[in-house]
Amino acid sequence: MNKSDLIEVLAKKKNLTDKQATEIVNIMFDGFTNELKNNGRIEIRGFGSFAVKEYGAYMGRNPKTGEKTAVKPKRMPFFKVGRELKKMVDG
Repeated sequence: MNKSDLIEVLAKKKNLTDKQATEIVNIMFDGFTNELKNNGRIEIRGFGSFAVKEYGAYMGRNPKTGEKTAVKPKRMPFFKVGRELKKMVDG
């Protein structure tokens, strides 16, 4: 499922226009993005949680040339699946 599929399902289930459903989905995703940008954490009970992991700088290697290169520190979003979702998917 992608974003447009989610919008379509929301519009059909709640009898909304595509524009209204798009606005709702965008508000939700913008809220998630802003929370993660500000080092926040998002927890959706039964589904999972999103957090930001910080990775330090390290020396990497270019796989094509074998040349060593410095990799800058970075922040990456991380998802941890919830117990209920894990059970549902596992059957």
